[in-house]
Amino acid sequence: MRISTRLMFNKHGWRIDRTIHNYIYFRFYYPYVKTVNVLLPTLKYLNWFKPIVPIGKMIFNRYHSKVISAEDTKKIFSLNEDISNISENNKKIIPFKYATKIIFQEPKYIAIMDCPCKKASNTCTPVQSCIAVGRQIASFWLDHCKKYNARKITQAEAVDIIKGFRKTGHITQAFFKVATGGSTGVICNCCPDCCVSLRATKLALKIDSSLSMNAASGYSVLHDKEKCRECAQCETVCNFGSIQFLKDTDSLNGKRVYNKNTCMGCELCVEECPEGALSIYTDFGKPLPLDLDMVKDMSVVTK
Repeated sequence: MRISTRLMFNKHGWRIDRTIHNYIYFRFYYPYVKTVNVLLPTLKYLNWFKPIVPIGKMIFNRYHSKVISAEDTKKIFSLNEDISNISENNKKIIPFKYATKIIFQEPKYIAIMDCPCKKASNTCTPVQSCIAVGRQIASFWLDHCKKYNARKITQAEAVDIIKGFRKTGHITQAFFKVATGGSTGVICNCCPDCCVSLRATKLALKIDSSLSMNAASGYSVLHDKEKCRECAQCETVCNFGSIQFLKDTDSLNGKRVYNKNTCMGCELCVEECPEGALSIYTDFGKPLPLDLDMVKDMSVVTK
């Protein structure tokens, strides 16, 4: 047995079922997600079927993500110490029932491999966008996921890769899954058009407003009217329809409308604003940010 497989067994302990699920999930990453991708469109025909709501909540409580801002992402990829935060307080950051552990062990040990969502779409490139942080996950990818072109990268390379994806409208997300340990470890650059989790939430919200597997970053957007030239670039780049420039009547022409309730705080609009008229602020009406400076204050830090 390879060391990476043994680490997986150690992580799950007596839950052999989760070890097997974990093994299958990453070992056969593409067919696993491909199957979900094929079944996903059926959700749009079930918006009348309310009994699906508790089923959706059960699934989303076990497999979900946290949108992270550019600055909070940089903090993850500049870690030089281990973080282990296993607490009920984590639900203030990751508002789900089960997979809420914030753990980064050996954070400089990083691997990247092909994204199964992008492979399934056959249109989105480049496909190498899933990043594993920490030896437990990264070493398993390197040992068992060569067919998905897994390779080791440095922290600096990871930051550059994420910057490149963000420039093309990809949303940075940290993924959590009970079967893979219920903790952080996978950071993905998600295309809104092919990401299974983002598409699942979009379809699920049409069934029930409480169904979401994507937690907001914890930030909302501040608009400086004096700097804004109403170029509408922020409207174009927003993947959640949270910014609009109304043009229906002369009286409303050019009026900017911002819906912070649907805004996920991904910060893409801030980065793309040519006038620097936008910024983000911590919105305490939303889940707290995955800000490692804040997490360190609540966690056990092992140097």
